[in-house]
Amino acid sequence: MLEHGGRLGEAAARWGIPRADWLDLSTGIAPWPYPVPAVPAEVWQRLPEDEDGLEAAARDYYGAGHLLALPGSQSGIQLLPRLLAPGRVALPAPIYAEHPAAWRAAGHQIVAWDAGTTMRADYAVLCNPNNPTGQRFTRAELLERARALRLLVVDEAFIDAAPEESLADHATDNIVVLRSLGKFFGLAGARVGFAIAAPELLTRLAVALGPWAVGHPARWAARHALADRAWPAGQRERLRGAAARLDALLSQAGFAATTGTAFFRYLPTPRAAALHAALARRGILVRRFDDPGALRFGLPGSENAWQRLTDTLKEFA
Repeated sequence: MLEHGGRLGEAAARWGIPRADWLDLSTGIAPWPYPVPAVPAEVWQRLPEDEDGLEAAARDYYGAGHLLALPGSQSGIQLLPRLLAPGRVALPAPIYAEHPAAWRAAGHQIVAWDAGTTMRADYAVLCNPNNPTGQRFTRAELLERARALRLLVVDEAFIDAAPEESLADHATDNIVVLRSLGKFFGLAGARVGFAIAAPELLTRLAVALGPWAVGHPARWAARHALADRAWPAGQRERLRGAAARLDALLSQAGFAATTGTAFFRYLPTPRAAALHAALARRGILVRRFDDPGALRFGLPGSENAWQRLTDTLKEFA
């Protein structure tokens, strides 16, 4: 199993700090979740149905033609490589580690990512913006790359803060877009995502998933979130403001070379292991990367959390 952020139980046991005393900045999930209404009792009692309005709300929100609800975009990451003939797949590095792991497990060969638009590969996979670095690719660049490939897979888990950059409206033929409610809507526990692609590939993916892949309460919550036309604008404003604040805070602490997204900041540093441990001893959990060495800071969700991070970082300035 690959390592991920948010493993508070493990951190609590390792560092001897009770779970409730941690400030968890390790996941990149927006700290202000969508306010899901109370779930009616019948939603818990009945199996989910495809005609509940979720897909229609998602198509409208994403501007997509054809899509499939997933039990988290992670399921699409794992299943898509198994549906495709083995070939060469190009991925930038670093990248969300589940992508190369899934393609290798399905018998594909990982090849070097070409910085130009000519890909010496059958498939290409990227996160836009990239996880963990925040690197962005323009729509024009990605459409040009797709012309030379059997399939381009774009993981847009962190794109909701800048939806104009999405390829959801171009996800046909040889482009697949993966979207997630976990990060922007702060509903990671619901495990809801979407594959946006050509109908034939979506049908094969649906067969691989099997029936009732997304639970009824999760579908109910996701439909409400996606149909709310007012809430996303406020969330984007909160995210952008918090990202700028975190940039300033890290800079004041002497960590000026940061990149990232509206959801997190990425700090390359050869001291990643030592800084991660120093923060953990103070009950602050951030995401550590070893190749190359780096830390990823998520956003504090309250003034108390901001003050705690500020006070702690002053010790490193």
